[in-house]
Amino acid sequence: MQRIAISPSQIVDRDILLTPAQHHYLTRVLRLPTGSKFHAIDGTGQLYLCELATSNAQIVELITPGTSSVNRQLSPPITLICALPKGNNFDDIVRACTELGVTNILPALSDRTLLVPSPQKYQRWCKIAQEAAEQSERLTIPTIAEPQSLQRILSELPDPSAKYLCEARGEHPHLLTCLQSSKISDRPILIAIGPEGGWTPAEIQLALAHQFQLVSLGRQILRTITAPIVALSIVTAALA
Repeated sequence: MQRIAISPSQIVDRDILLTPAQHHYLTRVLRLPTGSKFHAIDGTGQLYLCELATSNAQIVELITPGTSSVNRQLSPPITLICALPKGNNFDDIVRACTELGVTNILPALSDRTLLVPSPQKYQRWCKIAQEAAEQSERLTIPTIAEPQSLQRILSELPDPSAKYLCEARGEHPHLLTCLQSSKISDRPILIAIGPEGGWTPAEIQLALAHQFQLVSLGRQILRTITAPIVALSIVTAALA
């Protein structure tokens, strides 16, 4: 069954007020006829069964409001701090990590970051996260923060959290080993992935000052676009 993401403010009594873009997607792109049923998620964990009452109006009827579904949300919450890569590679990072269950994504401007993102890129990332959440049948949509300096991100992180900085070079314990030996079931998890060329020594010292543990993702040197996917896969395996 088709699924779209809505805002809680779109729900009025037993109706959903569709945006023009949502109405176009359902009736023109998907070509759903009158009477078709579909699911809507409001980003807070609620799933709604809806019916398209008429193809001309931007109002649909809630058949079963606030129903539950298979819970695909990982617990505890997972936050990914990721230095922005070149080009459009961050699009793929957002898409894959949404599928893997990330809760929050914090794009970081590191010392070696070459990309200066525009507001349009940020809006695109939010749209990609929404679409990936719909396709992977999640009930929540990851929160994506606006890009900030690594120093500011680290200074505003919540405590207590299990904090891991992935570093490709050096003798560091494997992330999976650290997760298995720690009590991660009751603490938020933070994973930090560096840019092309890796973290600078100053950034590593900054992370250590904020109680991050240096970890490895294995012997291979991974691309910036690959490392977040590997890290989230390891976290998913540890939480299974």
